[in-house]
Amino acid sequence: MSALTGSLRITCFSLVLLSLMATQADDWPHWRGSRRTDISAENSGWTGSNWIDAKPRWSVDVGDGASSPIAVGSHVYTLGYRDEKDIVTCLQAANGGTEWSMTYPTRQYGRNATGDEGLYSGPTSTPEFDSGTQWLYTLGADGDLNCWDTAKRGQRVWQRNLYDDYRMPQRAKVGRSGRRDYGYTTAPLVHGEWLLVEVGGPTGTIVAFDKRTGIEQWRSEATGVAGHTGGLAPITVEGISCLAVMTFDGLLVIRLDPGHQGKTVATYPWITDFANNIASPAVQDDCVLITSEYNHKVICKLRITLKGAEKLWEQPFSSKTCTPVIHSGRIYVAWNRIRALDWQTGKLLWEGPAIGDAGSCVVTKDDKLILWANRGELILADIAVPEQSAYVELSRVSRLAKSDVWPHVVVAHDQIYCRDRQGQLACFGSTKRP
Repeated sequence: MSALTGSLRITCFSLVLLSLMATQADDWPHWRGSRRTDISAENSGWTGSNWIDAKPRWSVDVGDGASSPIAVGSHVYTLGYRDEKDIVTCLQAANGGTEWSMTYPTRQYGRNATGDEGLYSGPTSTPEFDSGTQWLYTLGADGDLNCWDTAKRGQRVWQRNLYDDYRMPQRAKVGRSGRRDYGYTTAPLVHGEWLLVEVGGPTGTIVAFDKRTGIEQWRSEATGVAGHTGGLAPITVEGISCLAVMTFDGLLVIRLDPGHQGKTVATYPWITDFANNIASPAVQDDCVLITSEYNHKVICKLRITLKGAEKLWEQPFSSKTCTPVIHSGRIYVAWNRIRALDWQTGKLLWEGPAIGDAGSCVVTKDDKLILWANRGELILADIAVPEQSAYVELSRVSRLAKSDVWPHVVVAHDQIYCRDRQGQLACFGSTKRP
């Protein structure tokens, strides 16, 4: 082999490697994206005058549920419910065709579920993808925790049921509100060789399972009941890897470092009416944002140290469902109204038009804010100006769904994936692409 041929092969290999790295960077493999922050490495697709086609590239029914899709490479993974079964589906991102689908019998609601059955049904927890094994983890409303091998067309690797194994009780009634229990809602999280799950059993709020076998590895020393929240949030506290979650009782931060795993770092009481705190903790450095409506009606910034949680500020700009997005010194949230807050003080910087309860948002690489709200509105706002003091809407497409859009919007590989609670998943693309 000549030196030139060898050089060309090395160059081609490097280009392929760079391409693969770019593809991986554009994936949306977890709750709130690749970095679990709702900040995408993708551009929005805004051309300066046009954005997305009002007609979806494809649309498919993936079953009832508020579980968000995830996107990895050329595939989209979903979790839904139909005909007394949960359905795990692998779709082709290009056209929505089914690559494979797996089912298991289960309940439409968790076994202890009560309240709001008219507003939701089926699974709520978002799937978790592990790039190291190519395995997919799903958690159903009735506690069915499953591991699927995506390289083997969804072959099941292991399974267990959290209600059967850990006996989480029905969530308590809070104050004068009606009792609420939505079953298991929180997305699992892969950390190294562990799958971390908010189990909420009387012997441990967080349980770490061996991601390859499903065998329990450890339990948190905290033993509170699981909350109704979107997902777990990694956080580094004084150089130590930790995990934050909103439980029934409030914020819980635990250690993940070997020898101290499961030890409580901080708690912050935050019990809500209806036992709800759907918005996840949002993390920036050693700080956490928590927010809810109901009896709190505020957003709160906490600094976490190994000695506990310190409140830095609290402001009357709450969110029921949308997890705040922290970007370039600002906080963006879509509930009731679209708002931007100052990260340092929490003060309102600008306020946009009214929206409903359902809403999620993503910040893109080109400093745009993509929102999925109400009963099917996709909205694009400009946040590129550093000192911006007013809401700037660039585009809006309405009437895209038939029911509440509880599932989180996903941005991956130049496409936007939007799902409603009745299971209609639609894929939209920029007008600049054919």
